[in-house]
Amino acid sequence: MALIMSLVMALCAIVFTWTERKVAGFIQSRYGPMRVGRFHGVLQPVADMVKILGKEDIIPAEADKPLFMLAPLIIFIGSLLAWAAIPFAPGFIAADLDLGLFYIFAVSSGAVAGILMAGWASNNKWALYGAARGAAQMVSYEIPLALSCIPVVMLTGSLNMNDIVINQQGGIWNWYVFHDPFLFLAFMLYFVASIAEVNRGPFDMPETESELVAGYHVEYTGMRFAFFFLAEYANLFLVSCIATAVFLGGWHPVAGPVVLPGLVFVIKAVLLVLLQMWVRWTLPRLRVDQLMHTCWKVMVPLTLLCVLGAGIWMMATGELG
Repeated sequence: MALIMSLVMALCAIVFTWTERKVAGFIQSRYGPMRVGRFHGVLQPVADMVKILGKEDIIPAEADKPLFMLAPLIIFIGSLLAWAAIPFAPGFIAADLDLGLFYIFAVSSGAVAGILMAGWASNNKWALYGAARGAAQMVSYEIPLALSCIPVVMLTGSLNMNDIVINQQGGIWNWYVFHDPFLFLAFMLYFVASIAEVNRGPFDMPETESELVAGYHVEYTGMRFAFFFLAEYANLFLVSCIATAVFLGGWHPVAGPVVLPGLVFVIKAVLLVLLQMWVRWTLPRLRVDQLMHTCWKVMVPLTLLCVLGAGIWMMATGELG
């Protein structure tokens, strides 16, 4: 199963790099990659992969070598472990844990350690600045990200991802996103927080090219850089899969019987990924102070309001406890 998850992560990176370049091209009124491959440059990710594999593996002379080599593995393994609790279809889950949602947030937060290690071990001030920004951003936005899921846990009475999906069967109006206004707001807050959590634009503070060159992985080359690359796109798809399972009915279709549940799940998640890409290439980047202000003075109070409001709604309708 670990091998399958690794292949899924690699496939995510291959597919979504091409997709994002085409989305960016469409938004900017250009074609994007067209030359490699017969149809719209579909083999461009393969060419990029071959290029990365051919790059020299360089470790800076003044770097902390053990930490420098360990950092990308920690980030990659954290992303890999989180996939184990995602239910793509009935029975298709690597680890059906009672604390599945908690487990996903717990192992995902380990990436903060990898980011700090990468910035510190590189012995580069730009990498260290990027790591400090990335760690602060991830720790901050984990709070509204987790709080936005609490109303669903209150309604389901379980942290098991399978249970959460099963309780949304019966059509689109049984999906939790449409259960009440507070859960709809919780979904919107989750979506915004998830973009910030995976360091995507307009929240890509750790990698601001005009300020920090390339962020905390500025000194990485070859396969070590590829691990950061794989983890970024795997996390992009991961947060979309969590939203699909928690708010959008998982493998349950809009209406009718469940047919090809895995395909239904993936389509929903991919649509969320495309929406995140559209946001990245449409909105301007925030400043650091605006980023943290948005989290602590807007997102956190609103998610707490969602938890309180959803609890009152469930008590009024007799759905709580």
